[in-house]
Amino acid sequence: MSSPFGNLPIPGRKDDSPSLPHAGMTAEEQQQYMIKTINRMSESCAFKTVLSGGAGFGLGALFGLFMSSLQIEGTDNKIYDLPFREQMRVGFRDMGKKSYSTAKNFAVVGSIFAGSECCIEAYRAKNDLYNSASAGCFTGAVLGAKAGPQAAAFGCAGFAAFSTAIDYYMKSD
Repeated sequence: MSSPFGNLPIPGRKDDSPSLPHAGMTAEEQQQYMIKTINRMSESCAFKTVLSGGAGFGLGALFGLFMSSLQIEGTDNKIYDLPFREQMRVGFRDMGKKSYSTAKNFAVVGSIFAGSECCIEAYRAKNDLYNSASAGCFTGAVLGAKAGPQAAAFGCAGFAAFSTAIDYYMKSD
């Protein structure tokens, strides 16, 4: 019997030939296989990059929302002549724009740093402070590259120092 789904086990199908990698395994072996698969996926650089970008976006949105609620110097005095509902609508729209902008920036920084640190760690096959320093330097240089070589160099030095200090503090006992 030929199926467009290949040799997948479909309920009600007569020939239940084993086609999955864990077919024929005991329940414990299947559990170990799935744990190894999930660990392998979560340790990949692509997963870490996407996860850091998503977490950065979420935290950046919250941080941007909080910081934009504290900014009052940019408020135009003409807004006070508007009805209350219109004032609230304008205020929330402004907070949303600032929050989204901060979220994008945090996502980019998180993705670049996590991706570069993971690639450096995989290349060096070591987990030490040099990885975070190198990833910080790379991240700072990439973010400062649009402003020129001097900004890239200062970004490299600043991010490298900051990420090394944070990593040193986090790994100290």
